[in-house]
Amino acid sequence: MSAMKVWKMNGAGNAFAVFDARESSFTPDAEKIRSIAAEMKADQVMSIELDPAADAFLRIWNSSGEQVGACGNGTRAVAHLLLEEAGADRVAIRTSADLLKGERAAGGLVTVDMGEPRMGWEEIPLEEKMDVRGVDVRIGPMDKPYLSKPAVVSMGNPHAVFFVEDVDAYNIPQIGPLVEWHPLFPEGTNVGFAQVIDRETIRLRVWERGAGLTKACGTGACAALVCAARAGKTDRKAKLILDGGDLIIEWRGSDNHVMMTGPVEVEMSFEI
Repeated sequence: MSAMKVWKMNGAGNAFAVFDARESSFTPDAEKIRSIAAEMKADQVMSIELDPAADAFLRIWNSSGEQVGACGNGTRAVAHLLLEEAGADRVAIRTSADLLKGERAAGGLVTVDMGEPRMGWEEIPLEEKMDVRGVDVRIGPMDKPYLSKPAVVSMGNPHAVFFVEDVDAYNIPQIGPLVEWHPLFPEGTNVGFAQVIDRETIRLRVWERGAGLTKACGTGACAALVCAARAGKTDRKAKLILDGGDLIIEWRGSDNHVMMTGPVEVEMSFEI
């Protein structure tokens, strides 16, 4: 068996441990994933695998050990590796949620086509039929909650987005877990706290399902823009300001696809 290359990367501060499993076997259990994530200080662990109908298959685990279908910033990071490796302008990456396309953008940035947002209550999924523009989730006293009615959408993984006046006024590590496994979300949910600054700018912090509060969340940024634009709070293209950096999200009217553009950094690489 040949040596396996490993990268520590980040996309706007969202940290990843990436294993090249195209020529080697990588079949970690949940305990091993948690160990890798702790040792490499990674929000997600990912393996690049062979795919007969794409440039690669990307398998994704959250730092808590469970396998998930989507990670937008992680897909951008791997797209960067594959673009550099092939000397190409575009690559196709399959995940268990979708086939995503990555391409080079100006200024050394990388864009990933995240596909169409999923807005049906059963697609997110919710436990019961409900208006996805504001679901019945309340934090605080039942008669006077200080957070309520998050908008929900799936970007290959579920997201609940609260629109707030000041994102820094909330104890996200305390609130996040209450919403993450609320009974309305049978598969759990990511939880976004979005402050609309103007029609082209959103300040966002995200409690990620299975990872906690992270410096950035690509699918969370996509979800926040979609929910904001759908509610008429912003235009269909905006800058998302996250703790680790900025992402540009565009929800195209031409084909309903969400495009995510942002930076990628390779912090280190080694072989095992």
